[in-house]
Amino acid sequence: MDKKVLDYVVEKTKELMGTATCSAEAKAAAQAWLDAVGTAAEAEETKKYIAELEGDIMPIDMLIDFSESDAGKAYFGADTASGIAAHGREIKAAGAKFCDCPACAVVAEILEKKDEMLA
Repeated sequence: MDKKVLDYVVEKTKELMGTATCSAEAKAAAQAWLDAVGTAAEAEETKKYIAELEGDIMPIDMLIDFSESDAGKAYFGADTASGIAAHGREIKAAGAKFCDCPACAVVAEILEKKDEMLA
């Protein structure tokens, strides 16, 4: 991986790990990837990390559906869930494909470098 891309992804990975909305699984994959940088395991951990990120980023329709569901209302609280659903519909109308929470926003930035990460 090009040093400029590596430095960018390392920075974004640390940013991701510091977000309140980053899942435990994504944090673990991020740390495993960081630990592997510069080692023989880097290429394999990069593939695993990308797979985890692709699985964690929430498509906007899933965000809307979950926040409108009984499970979403129980998780967020009815008022917050309603606000999240409304926000989701708003950003979807503006062209968003994914949730824009802090973690998903950083994951989208990292995934923009996917091809370069795998090169």
